[in-house]
Amino acid sequence: MEPQRRLTLVTGAPEQPREEPLVRELYGRVLRDARRDQDRSLEDVAAEVGMSKQYLSEIERGKKEPSSEMLRAVCGALGLPVEHLLFRSGRRIGATNRSAGRGTPTMLAA
Repeated sequence: MEPQRRLTLVTGAPEQPREEPLVRELYGRVLRDARRDQDRSLEDVAAEVGMSKQYLSEIERGKKEPSSEMLRAVCGALGLPVEHLLFRSGRRIGATNRSAGRGTPTMLAA
């Protein structure tokens, strides 16, 4: 008598949990969107801030971790209050968490 064979259905690789983006990546996306909404070039904004366009590009792509002073200067050149940068970045984190099914954090009372 032959042993019973078991079949396993393979549907593909298991879904990997998505990592939350780094804060510097979120800041960069917000700054890039603000610059593009104003139809301004990297060169224009970088010159106003006093940095190279390559450095600003790296900030926008989330490759560099800018200081708070640098963020304030870029925001100033874009006419974007720093609190708007923080708020918009926070909203993007929330949207990322919701799309990944993590829900929103619950605040507990003391």
